[in-house]
Amino acid sequence: MSHEFRPGEVISYPYLWAWQQQRGETEGRKQRPVCVVIAIRSATDGNTHLALLAITTQPPQTGRIAPEIPDIERKRAGLSELNRCWIMADEYNYDIVERSWYIEPDQDILGRFSKSFMVKIAKLFAEARGRTGRVNRLDLDLPPLHAASSLLDRSLNASPP
Repeated sequence: MSHEFRPGEVISYPYLWAWQQQRGETEGRKQRPVCVVIAIRSATDGNTHLALLAITTQPPQTGRIAPEIPDIERKRAGLSELNRCWIMADEYNYDIVERSWYIEPDQDILGRFSKSFMVKIAKLFAEARGRTGRVNRLDLDLPPLHAASSLLDRSLNASPP
């Protein structure tokens, strides 16, 4: 049985930055911690659609939406070995668990952010949606999943709680 992903969980994933995709790259350069900000299971096909936010140790560039992760949240997320880190809320990788080349059915969870911290992150993510960079990590040779993908898009456009 595969793990059911939930918002706030932190996993290791080969995140592909939007700037890398714009240069024609198709693979993330390294495994890095990412946070599940949205996890939606489609009622039509049962697939789990994820929006993943990168976690980085590099201070963000001016103008980016990237709050620093507090010490207690780093510990909860299994990132206590990192001195400082930020969560990038203005771009994300989109993937489908059951069709992913990068997520294993028994994927290890590094940790999980608190609900209160995730509410803040989800709000920033929703506020950034007009300029959020979506990086699609699906195999484009597979048939499209219009209904489920539009479900994720509707979720991204919904008002934060």
